[in-house]
Amino acid sequence: MVQVDVFWAYGIGAGFGTAAAFHLRQARPQRPSGKGGPQQPPPYFLATAVYCGMLFAPSGIWLLWSFPDWETMQVAGGHGALPGWLVALFALTNVSQGLLGYEVARRLVVRGRVYAAFLQTGVGYLGMFLILVHGWDGRGYQRFFSPGREEFAEWPASHGPGELLSRAGDWAVSAVGLTLAGMGVVLLPVLFYVLVTAIRSGQREAGVEMRSALRIVGTFLLAVFGLALGSAVLASVLIHQLGWWAGTPLAALAVWGLVLRRETGAAHRVFGLLGLPDAPTSRGGRDGGKQPDDHARPEAEALAGQPQAVPGEAVRT
Repeated sequence: MVQVDVFWAYGIGAGFGTAAAFHLRQARPQRPSGKGGPQQPPPYFLATAVYCGMLFAPSGIWLLWSFPDWETMQVAGGHGALPGWLVALFALTNVSQGLLGYEVARRLVVRGRVYAAFLQTGVGYLGMFLILVHGWDGRGYQRFFSPGREEFAEWPASHGPGELLSRAGDWAVSAVGLTLAGMGVVLLPVLFYVLVTAIRSGQREAGVEMRSALRIVGTFLLAVFGLALGSAVLASVLIHQLGWWAGTPLAALAVWGLVLRRETGAAHRVFGLLGLPDAPTSRGGRDGGKQPDDHARPEAEALAGQPQAVPGEAVRT
């Protein structure tokens, strides 16, 4: 959807950058431009560009052309209501925001703030779900589960869970739902492949325990649909009950305390399941295993315990 893809693309890029944490921490500084010949782009930056440019952005344009009312959350009634600049900007941000997410995560990773990079992924998906669940008028989920503007207009003023489940089921077998399912068959396996490959290859090179592919994918789904979606639903309920002015700060406080807070928050615990270099351990450390320079520590400690020579004197034994 036009309103959410800017956040979704950011989350995808940040996810790729976080998954490449071991590689980014071990990467050598780039040579100054113009020296030593042309430089190759970092592999996972390239993976982000290829994924967003060749899969994610085209899928969004496809949906915008085929279902303009649904893709704009029932705002546009057809192609005639879409200015050309909006379509171009939509395609551009589906790529640029993915690259931005990757770059923000990369900068955090190289500064040793891998958990903060992980949270950038959550920021993208939380923003996406806040719009899908609540939107700008509290009817985001109604706009999402309506294949077209006619179905959206038929929602009753008040409804129960049964009505929601019935309409969600109708949407799932509509042309919109089936198209999304078909796209997911292509987009999701590639997304999971990049995430799993980045994390496992980095762990192998760093000499730490490799997490299974199933564990990595399950952790990612838990973070997206458990933490990000759950936080969006909680925020929407509080805003519905208390209004924007009271519900928004209370939701932010609840999400920070229950989800984001280091050590005790649910996000930090989920992050630890991935075994990334900033992950918590049972001993209370911040690193999920040996770091690339761990092998040098015993030698350094041994040298520190030896007597040091003073210029002009012999070492006493």
